[in-house]
Amino acid sequence: MNALVPLPVLLPLCATGLSLAFGTRLKQFQRIISVAVLSAVLALSVALMIAADSGGPLSVHLGDFAPPVGITLVADRLSGLMLTVSSAVTLCVLVYSLGQGMADRDEETPVAVFHPAYLILVAGVSCTFLAGDLVNLYVGFEIMLVASFVLLTLGGTGPRVRAGSTYVIISLFSSMLFLTAIAMTYAATGTANLAQLAQRLGELPLGVQTLIQAMLLTVFAIKAAVFPLAAWLPDSYPTAPAPVTAVFAGLLTKVGVYCMLRTETLLFPGNRLGDLLMAAALASMVIGILGAVAQTDLKRLLSFILISHIGYMVFGIGLASREAYGGAIVYVAHHITVQTTLFLVAGLIERRTGTTELTRIGGLARAAPVLAALFFVPAMNLAGIPPLSGFIGKLGLMRAGVADGGVWAWILVVGSVATSLLTLYVMAKVWNLAFWRAAPPGQAADGTVLESDDESDEDADEGPDRMPGTGDEPVLHRHQPAGLAVAATLHGHAVTTTTKLPTLMTVATAAAVALGLSFTVLAGPLTSYTDRTAAELLARHPYIEAVLGR
Repeated sequence: MNALVPLPVLLPLCATGLSLAFGTRLKQFQRIISVAVLSAVLALSVALMIAADSGGPLSVHLGDFAPPVGITLVADRLSGLMLTVSSAVTLCVLVYSLGQGMADRDEETPVAVFHPAYLILVAGVSCTFLAGDLVNLYVGFEIMLVASFVLLTLGGTGPRVRAGSTYVIISLFSSMLFLTAIAMTYAATGTANLAQLAQRLGELPLGVQTLIQAMLLTVFAIKAAVFPLAAWLPDSYPTAPAPVTAVFAGLLTKVGVYCMLRTETLLFPGNRLGDLLMAAALASMVIGILGAVAQTDLKRLLSFILISHIGYMVFGIGLASREAYGGAIVYVAHHITVQTTLFLVAGLIERRTGTTELTRIGGLARAAPVLAALFFVPAMNLAGIPPLSGFIGKLGLMRAGVADGGVWAWILVVGSVATSLLTLYVMAKVWNLAFWRAAPPGQAADGTVLESDDESDEDADEGPDRMPGTGDEPVLHRHQPAGLAVAATLHGHAVTTTTKLPTLMTVATAAAVALGLSFTVLAGPLTSYTDRTAAELLARHPYIEAVLGR
């Protein structure tokens, strides 16, 4: 079974080569490769999760080089669950993107870039979850960075390039900080292997330990978009194509949360920085949700909610108890699926109305009841309405806070309740504006082609045609028959509204909704699994023994 551990990384990388080789000549075969490989990765992830749960962590030393020389990959309960959820979500998003026709426009570029970049992104995510040393973790981050920049700037429009540039600058800064932290760690301990670091970091002077811990947490907090290190996110994600935004918002920030969780349990037990983490969690909750309340564009609103709900996960990490870790892991799995689903729904709304600006849409509950249902279920899940999985995760975290009894814990419990209520308010506002009220007079009719002025940077901030929201919303130019192929959701040139949503897009979104609901149906097994995961994280010795054999 150990031989299966590298495959979630190797399969997407090998498929990337095949995808580049075929390019646009055999587009259908390229799609088949991508779907087949991600399906295989999902099956492998489930197998690794079950094996890690029944027999303990699995590890493999690539090239049979023992630590600290070789590259170590480890699959324990936590990484197995994260791999499974991320694989299911990326498969749903891939099917959605095929329905949207993203890859159909790749003949305008020298190579078919979407599928290779997407597969590389999946490989980077898998590498990060399985990394058994800091250097390989860094490599996983850089793989994700390269793929992310390509996906964020698909089409080369002005807003996407600007947003992608911001994302890359922030990512490069965090990468340099990460390299510095790795160099300091290696200089102090003589290794970058996580299992060996778990044994050696405790022998260092307290000041050195705290410095290394603070640097690593800062790097991972930037990746996770923890306030005050989250200013880059609301401007970077909304400009990307809907599937790209969905997978970024749902998954990539959770990679940072995963690394924070691993750092605080395996490398630095004892919760020395717990109060600082809880302060950051409270700030993320409050600032994020207040930012969401002020938004009128659905994508930006969801981006601020993302920042806010990262605070719940950091709350669990800061409490550092078994129940808190279990609740945080449940909430991470829940939030990956629900946040991704809501961004996919935002893409469907844009396809139906031509915009995500809430002041310009309405009447969708009657005009598109299926779309309304696809929004309503994950929206209520995100708000934490019983008995959905969002409620289960929040309840676990708040119970852990009450059990802790500290001042910060009680403050976070109150903040969690307030944030949940404000999330419900924001979701109700979206429902009332986009779905419940009558359609406003300016809403685009079916078959209307909405073109963007993305190519004109000089007029980006002025002119009567600019819609409120992000500043780069599409502009009404002309009417054409309904059903015209959509070119610009990928390239930023046009969006054609249509009454009948593409079947694959709708099915993929419905599958993501069902995945989120499955956490409610399987709440008992899920919480039992996360409780065992939390116990394994606190014990540490199963991970160390699996890697070092002692």
